[in-house]
Amino acid sequence: MMELVRTLACALVDHPDQVELREIEGPNGDLIIEMRVAPEDMGKVIGKQGRIAKSIRTVVKAANAKNGRNVMVEII
Repeated sequence: MMELVRTLACALVDHPDQVELREIEGPNGDLIIEMRVAPEDMGKVIGKQGRIAKSIRTVVKAANAKNGRNVMVEII
């Protein structure tokens, strides 16, 4: 799952070397993926009205549908 998020993020930003991902175990057994990007790339990852961020979350959720574990992507 981390590689999927990394691939999507690196394709969007100008500074792919500054993309940082971290996995965190949520309270309900959920998986939270925190994504940090360079400040000047933040708008490219979020998009207008959050459309790109929502699309990233949708793709990750669809890719993880078989596992039965909830995955959330947070952009920090």
